[in-house]
Amino acid sequence: MNKKTLVFGASLKPIRYSNMALRKLVNYNHETVAFGMKAGEESGVVIDTVLKQYEGLDTVTLYVNPTRQKAYYNYIISLKPNRVIFNPGTENPEFYAVLKENNIAFEEACTLVLLSTNQY
Repeated sequence: MNKKTLVFGASLKPIRYSNMALRKLVNYNHETVAFGMKAGEESGVVIDTVLKQYEGLDTVTLYVNPTRQKAYYNYIISLKPNRVIFNPGTENPEFYAVLKENNIAFEEACTLVLLSTNQY
């Protein structure tokens, strides 16, 4: 099943986990969009540096530390994703509460592992 995913905190550097996840999502045929601090393209996906109202998102997978997430709470909620994945290092109980109030599922998980084990 194709799950449209926003890689939030995408990097152009191949050694970064957000970049690996973006590439793996594309390889697994998930429609993928990306937001990051530097514009560019990876695996045919344009990394946007301006917040857009992406439509039909299933998942937002986070690669932004908890301190920086706070500025994006309302934006991520406005996208109305089915779930938000908190990858290692992004865990944020404050944001969990906000998501719960807005009926958005969340999980602490690694997108790369979920994909590799067919649990995505």
